[in-house]
Amino acid sequence: YSGFVPILFKQIPYTIAKFVVQDYAQEQIYNVAAPDRNVSKGGKLGISLTSGTIAGVAAAIISHPADTLLSKMNKSGAGGDGGMFTRMARITSEMGLYNLCTQGLGARCIMVGGLTAGQFAIFDSMLPVMGLEKFHYVDPAAGH
Repeated sequence: YSGFVPILFKQIPYTIAKFVVQDYAQEQIYNVAAPDRNVSKGGKLGISLTSGTIAGVAAAIISHPADTLLSKMNKSGAGGDGGMFTRMARITSEMGLYNLCTQGLGARCIMVGGLTAGQFAIFDSMLPVMGLEKFHYVDPAAGH
């Protein structure tokens, strides 16, 4: 399967960005909108949707070049003959780095932003149903 390495180049940064950015965005929104964390269910849903959208857009931007490569690699004959890295280099050179990073990015941001917003809305809604609270990182050096 010629798309294995490109899928790793896509999925690993995508997943890391999605979770790290969502957590950071959610914390920042809470710090501004409700530092005491005392918000309605609708407010929590709004914060989940907003932070999820931000995370989805960031994840889409970070993973887009590898996703474009993955799509091209899976087309018959793309990149010519040779090994996977040779073909990836040829595709990048044929498209140009700018186009590799930007072609179709707007649509991808809308799609992934919306999907990720929905994922985090479901996730954050299901935690209380299961009697769980979202964990928050605490800096041990901060003296908490």
